[in-house]
Amino acid sequence: MKTADALSSVRIVFAPIFFLLYFVPIWTDCFVRFSAFVMLPLLILVEFTDFLDGFYARRHNEVSDFGKIFDPYADIFLHLTTFFCYAFNGYMPLWVLVPIVHREFGMLFVRLVAVKHGVAIGAKMGGKIKTVLYIVSGMFSLAVESAFRLEFADKLPVRTLLEIGNCLYILCLIFAYASFIHYIVAFRAILKDKNAK
Repeated sequence: MKTADALSSVRIVFAPIFFLLYFVPIWTDCFVRFSAFVMLPLLILVEFTDFLDGFYARRHNEVSDFGKIFDPYADIFLHLTTFFCYAFNGYMPLWVLVPIVHREFGMLFVRLVAVKHGVAIGAKMGGKIKTVLYIVSGMFSLAVESAFRLEFADKLPVRTLLEIGNCLYILCLIFAYASFIHYIVAFRAILKDKNAK
């Protein structure tokens, strides 16, 4: 496995670990402070691999069709896992999560059809912006929840923080579908060129 792909796989391996780290303190009512101080730095470190794999692939000429598909798959595998955790505890609205899940499955279908026609759809600018928003929104929710778990939770503006989080997730939804439409248009153009040969 190439180094860039190995870095992408870190996000896939970490997704179930994040799930356990997130819920074990809730289920057992212990290690709450440990969870608050460890999970956020870990998530930041793992999300950083998204930058590293692309940087490494370009620098060492490891850009491949497999990597173009595997990298966004690893992103979505991790982000949907974290989003379900946040939605479970009310930090992400379900009415935002469900359309995002639909969008990601729709994008997966588009990529599969593209592969069948010999085209690996890499990340475009709209998709990259969407991913950055996913990361920022997830980090914000985890930071807010971590703060709520600590002793000074009663001093925090709970409603304001939740509203900020909701606004971030709405931006995620908007950019998710804007980028999806962009991909659809680009894919149609690619498919047309393929049929013309």
